[in-house]
Amino acid sequence: MSLTDLSARFRDDAQRRRTQRVIEKRLADDRNQDECRYLMRFVWQLHMRYCEVTEQNLQEYVGADKLKAIEALVEAARRSPESIDAWIDSIEQIFPVVHDRSYETFG
Repeated sequence: MSLTDLSARFRDDAQRRRTQRVIEKRLADDRNQDECRYLMRFVWQLHMRYCEVTEQNLQEYVGADKLKAIEALVEAARRSPESIDAWIDSIEQIFPVVHDRSYETFG
């Protein structure tokens, strides 16, 4: 299954940006560089129509809980914008905000 159709599934740019921020702030933890790298590629995938990351990349590099969250987003996006809103709400309840360690180290 391709992920290149996701950019067209959002209600508007505001919803897409909110989704991207949730992934960046709640899922992309720089303590796991490979996982973070592929989650950030997925964030870009939500804006682009070309292939930035594949499902296989995500399966290989993203931990089980976060992978389930991303898979749930893909399913929600293919259902409706309202499903995306529900996904955002659930992720904000499940995953705490990740503190950016590289900023603390180099900022």
